[in-house]
Amino acid sequence: MPELPEVETTRRGVEPHCLNQVVRRVIVREARLRWPVPDQLVALLSGQVIEAVQRRAKYLLFRTAAGSLMVHLGMSGSLRLVDATKPPGRHDHIDILFDGGVCLRYHDPRRFGCFLWLAPGDDHPLLRNLGPEPLSSDFDGQLLYRRSRGRKLAVKSFIMDGKVVVGVGNIYANEALFLAGIRPDRAAGRISSARYQHLAENVKLVLTNAIAQGGTTLRDFVGGDGKPGYFAQQLLVYGRGGQPCKTCGSVLQERRLGQRSSVYCVTCQH
Repeated sequence: MPELPEVETTRRGVEPHCLNQVVRRVIVREARLRWPVPDQLVALLSGQVIEAVQRRAKYLLFRTAAGSLMVHLGMSGSLRLVDATKPPGRHDHIDILFDGGVCLRYHDPRRFGCFLWLAPGDDHPLLRNLGPEPLSSDFDGQLLYRRSRGRKLAVKSFIMDGKVVVGVGNIYANEALFLAGIRPDRAAGRISSARYQHLAENVKLVLTNAIAQGGTTLRDFVGGDGKPGYFAQQLLVYGRGGQPCKTCGSVLQERRLGQRSSVYCVTCQH
């Protein structure tokens, strides 16, 4: 599933081609996504100027004077910039056409993403209770420490909770916990303030590095500019269960936490 760096990479890739552009036409070939594409989307978005392309958690927001298009890439979705004359493929469900023959094309084999419309001032339920952005000044170790008190769930599941902090998906939670020296199965409420500060710093570091390198290439993801990400080449623990730790040489352990694969080093993490 595309995580925050992949979504931010997509935002940065498509923004220069969409910002201040008039939407000349919207084509919906398949409306049966995770939630049905609203019947009025074509009429509402057509003719509007894209005033901003923003990201909130893993949602992309294309702002116009009439409202906002809210996009989630789901498990296999991507937004690609293509020539408007290029014939759509089997899984190319939605086109947004701009001047100059530029087409923003939504590709989603599993159809688990969404295209929803927000009227001006609307606070969508999917966005309402989200935690702070991990790269913002609102996110730090003190926030994690306060929200973790009395919590018995694993710290990895805790930092992946979107109500605590948004966008720390499975890959980056594994990597940040390794760098912070914290076992992913340690109870969230038993971690000190100082260790949470170290963890928050490493969450920021891992996500910043991943964004800088274009996100992690996993199966279906392709950046908005058509170029895959390269962060996967630098992963320290994720996907490396049974292999030697790059720091100490111990065999990396793998187990399931919250139905997700967790890889850690018993020597470097405690």
